[in-house]
Amino acid sequence: MADVIELPVIQQESCCAPATSAPITPEQAASTAALFKALGDPTRVLLISIVAAADGQEACVCDLTEPTGLSQPTVSHHLKILTEAGFLSRTRRGSWAYYALVPGSLERLASLLAEPRAD
Repeated sequence: MADVIELPVIQQESCCAPATSAPITPEQAASTAALFKALGDPTRVLLISIVAAADGQEACVCDLTEPTGLSQPTVSHHLKILTEAGFLSRTRRGSWAYYALVPGSLERLASLLAEPRAD
């Protein structure tokens, strides 16, 4: 029978610096991913840009079809997704719908990934 040789345990230093703050939770990651998914289409990013650049950060749906080159129903579909994600608000005036950038919505999205969290 062979003798068992015990080797010393060598403590290795970590290859990376430890985290200085807590990451977002899995639930926060899922909800944040849904926000990025809403912005994951070039047309929706363009629509956000057009509304943000408009006077008062508000635009009528009639003003959003030409710059995108899409039909009004297609633009309305994209606007609905952006509204449900909380980037835009919608008000009706007569037969037209007006979309406004929700104040702070883009900043909140960026801050979810940037600000330190308590452990």
